[in-house]
Amino acid sequence: MTRPAVFLDRDGVVNRVVLRDGKPYPPTSAAELEILPGVADALAGLRAAGLGVVVVTNQPDVARGSQRREAVEAINAALSSQLAIDEFRVCYHDDADACSCRKPEPGLLTQSPAYDLARSVMVGDRWRDIEAGRRAGVLATVLVASGHEEVCAVEPDLRAESLAQAVPFILSVVQKAQ
Repeated sequence: MTRPAVFLDRDGVVNRVVLRDGKPYPPTSAAELEILPGVADALAGLRAAGLGVVVVTNQPDVARGSQRREAVEAINAALSSQLAIDEFRVCYHDDADACSCRKPEPGLLTQSPAYDLARSVMVGDRWRDIEAGRRAGVLATVLVASGHEEVCAVEPDLRAESLAQAVPFILSVVQKAQ
């Protein structure tokens, strides 16, 4: 049997988003990266509980030409060196590419290596994350407040102020699903 995972959006869940005109943007470099408070302990606790920790992130600025793939990979490497993360799955496409990996599509969650989606949780800060989790068939979804106002038409199973605040819920629902 495959193990469950916690799938995490990167920007707004693991690291702080950069707000410009009220809209969230990813950091442009590792130097601009700021890990959110409590994330390191939260990820260590999830991993200690036997969950896979997988970051799933849309990075359309690469397709749009305003960000380089190498910069995204450097940010991910910086996060990986500081946090208990098993894997990064990145979609570099824009909506017009109509790919299966750009959230809200479930491709980033369903690709190999496979996890037990029926016992996994998706944590994000936007409706696209919650919808991707639903489409992938995860056990539960968590919407984390990231400081930007976006309507989430898809209701998550939990709304939390931070990843750290969501950990008890995540561990509880995964344990009940065993």
